[in-house]
Amino acid sequence: MTTPEPSYRTIQLTQGQVALVSAHRFEELNAFKWFAAWRNSTKSFYAMRHDRLSSGKSVLLSMHREILGLGFGDKRRGDHENHKTLDNRDGNLRIATPSQSNCNRGIYANNVSGFKGVWWHKKNKIWRAGIRLNGKSVHLGCFASPEIAHAVYCEAAKRLHGAFASME
Repeated sequence: MTTPEPSYRTIQLTQGQVALVSAHRFEELNAFKWFAAWRNSTKSFYAMRHDRLSSGKSVLLSMHREILGLGFGDKRRGDHENHKTLDNRDGNLRIATPSQSNCNRGIYANNVSGFKGVWWHKKNKIWRAGIRLNGKSVHLGCFASPEIAHAVYCEAAKRLHGAFASME
């Protein structure tokens, strides 16, 4: 009995990190020296490498953008559907506009409710829910508990953000 080929492979990075890639991309990607780069904005590592443009300028390339075919200067973003930035398997990556990518962001570090899209309104002593749509804030209402406010946020996120909706 033969063991089936794994659907993904790992690429060692610096700082003890590992990137996951689809098995069919392993040889092509493993030919380069990748490193782990920390980004404070997402509080996570990304797989990166150095490259040189035809002009001779040295640039940093991220693995997920390379997989998606997003060249240097392309304004579109590579989005990790499961928020795991070192999971660069084909099924976890998608091309997104900046707005779509922001819809898939996780909860902010300064969040006190524990729920995305929910905050405490100090003056009125009530929980508020809100969401962003096309760069503008949309108020979803005031609620007695953060759980109820979050349920309203989740419904709005599914309706307004579709496949890029993130509830966490």
